[in-house]
Amino acid sequence: MIIASIGNFDAARAAAGPQGKVVAVTFDPLPVAVLRPDAAPARLTGSARREALLLACGCDAVHVLDPRSGILAETPEGFIEHLRAAVPFDAIAEGADFRFGRGRSGDVTTLAAIGARVGFQTIEVAEVDEAMSDGSVIAARSTAVRWMLSMGRVADAARLLGRPHAIEGVVERGDQRGRLLGFPTANIMAAGMALPADGVYAGRAIIAGRQYQTAISVGTKPTFGSSSRVCEAHVLGLEASLDSYGWPIEVHFEQWLRSQWRFPGPDALVAQLRADVARTAALA
Repeated sequence: MIIASIGNFDAARAAAGPQGKVVAVTFDPLPVAVLRPDAAPARLTGSARREALLLACGCDAVHVLDPRSGILAETPEGFIEHLRAAVPFDAIAEGADFRFGRGRSGDVTTLAAIGARVGFQTIEVAEVDEAMSDGSVIAARSTAVRWMLSMGRVADAARLLGRPHAIEGVVERGDQRGRLLGFPTANIMAAGMALPADGVYAGRAIIAGRQYQTAISVGTKPTFGSSSRVCEAHVLGLEASLDSYGWPIEVHFEQWLRSQWRFPGPDALVAQLRADVARTAALA
């Protein structure tokens, strides 16, 4: 039996589901980026990583739809007909809040009615709830993940995702200030990716397939005056030179260390950076 599941899957995570060959049907770009580009949120995962995560989570295949093709303007019936021509599914598994078709006019009841007419099963999947560090229990949704990131609660975001939140980008030239202070950093260009709240974090970097403990700074460098918001990674034990640019890096945010502070001068900043690096090095 082929089971399709339709969604953005921006917060792709493993979940128990029905037995069969599972095909994740997703979109690139995300529909909101086409319909309301000014309101489109930053991405939790890039397209390639999202597909890899879906396959790692147990999906047998990933089918990508282009929302610019006109498919978003189709009626619920037309959307399903279009999809079934590409993915001959026997069932669709969706959550109770699933919406599809022009103007989000179709829901799970609509889906079940179409399935009864044309011959596929509709399986309603329960939400996955997770316990947070403050004792609250919330549904594992992308909106909740983004809220946790906006509060700097990267450990709770990881609980919702089933893994640490990560960004992918390329290293670009920065102002070299970290190097002068004795803490060289990789300045990461990760356009469109969701960053956590300004602050300093402990985490890991993946570079050329190797994993390194990493102290990560997100913010505007207030000690040296305001700047544009940047993400910098001080990679512990990296032997490669940071004098070259354009190489890919993946950074995982695992633990909040502190807010971004304005220090009275470089010496105070260096003392704090030493403490940040020591805490990062102690990360299990």
